[in-house]
Amino acid sequence: METHGKKTFKGGVHPPENKHFTESCSIETVPTPKQIILPLVQHIGAPCKPVVNKKDPVSAGQIVGRSDAFVSAPIHSPVNGTVKDIALAPHPVIGRTMAVYIDADPDSNEPRPAAADPFDASFDPGVYSAEQICTAVQKAGLVGMGGAGFPTRVKIEPNPAMPKDTLLINGCECEPFITCDYRLMLERTWQVIAGIRLAARASGCGTIRIGIEDNKPSAIRVMAEALSRCSLSEDVEVVPVKTKYPQGGERQLIQAVLGRQVPTGGIPPQIGICVLNVATCAALAEAVVCGRPLTHRVVSVTGCAISRPGNYYVPIGMRVEDLIAHCGGLKETAAKVVLGGPMMGFAIADLSTPLTKTSGALTFLTREAVTRAKYEKQQTPCIRCGRCLRVCPEHLNPTKIAHAVKHFRMDIADSYYLRACIECGSRSYVCPAHIELPGYIKTGKLLKARAKKRLG
Repeated sequence: METHGKKTFKGGVHPPENKHFTESCSIETVPTPKQIILPLVQHIGAPCKPVVNKKDPVSAGQIVGRSDAFVSAPIHSPVNGTVKDIALAPHPVIGRTMAVYIDADPDSNEPRPAAADPFDASFDPGVYSAEQICTAVQKAGLVGMGGAGFPTRVKIEPNPAMPKDTLLINGCECEPFITCDYRLMLERTWQVIAGIRLAARASGCGTIRIGIEDNKPSAIRVMAEALSRCSLSEDVEVVPVKTKYPQGGERQLIQAVLGRQVPTGGIPPQIGICVLNVATCAALAEAVVCGRPLTHRVVSVTGCAISRPGNYYVPIGMRVEDLIAHCGGLKETAAKVVLGGPMMGFAIADLSTPLTKTSGALTFLTREAVTRAKYEKQQTPCIRCGRCLRVCPEHLNPTKIAHAVKHFRMDIADSYYLRACIECGSRSYVCPAHIELPGYIKTGKLLKARAKKRLG
């Protein structure tokens, strides 16, 4: 198969990929830590409320948090243990949130293995009805594992008001450093494909496309060969796309692979498309076929400031500091810890921050790496060069938005489509003045949300 994809979108940037730290590292199981912290906010939608109390015993897979809202997903314990407390915990996005603290039982917690792929070419999704698949996904607490964490059941459930015809699988992983989805495609190929087929059956999509950046020829080949072996190559197409950031943004991927445009402020189902990430598909197969809730995920621990980079299968709720210890600790030159990748991730100062369902990576950078790669430099006044306009994948004027937010003119920020910004960081990456545009955008959205809450 031709791996030099030409399909792409207008705009974007080409930051150093830095995949070499972990792309050849097989997925490794992490031992169960002594304590798990499960934030009750891990997805878009209504936050969960605890359904356990202090000192309650819990078992692996037991629900510890849930909400009755439609757009939500339950949270399960990944370990056997005892609820130590229900209290505030650090959160990388909102600062702090309520969480369930669980002390793991040292005698009854064998690490859940990153087992060999339990699926093969003979898998038949037809034995499951759409209703069975959606119910299993909801009970398992599945959310999008490659982005903001939208509940998966809501995405795949048939909706007569917005029927879906195309399932688009995001295998791009365009963020620098991160390789967890890449390893899943190589090591759990059949499981990913099983999840894709189950999602297509549940959503009623007749067209399936898998977008993978052309810097991952092994993944393109492995996925295409597996589809051919189970006679799906005519129904499911692997589409190599040009390596460019943010090719993995769902709006950008839809444009590149399908040539369709999601309306500004709209969502993919409005134009008949359901977008799922590779890790979500793998978890979907486990939920439906194996009855496993989403309690573990693969995390890329990467960068030049960690002793042992790799791809690790970890329990959700594991503290960052515990995973650092397992990976041999930080190097003396470590200067920045990012939950996620350097473009869209969140720098954290509190290493007791727990990993959540959407935590696909931990990136550890030295001061030299941070400044050399232009991820962080001293800000100077805007020189009106227009570079941000050329690279913005949403074709916005981010400088106008930033200046409006800076002066608390939210009406002007709205007129420049504040909410349409995907906060990808492309504009800041090319800005010669090193203006942290995403920071202003995030602030603007937060101010709008607070104002709406006050008015409501």
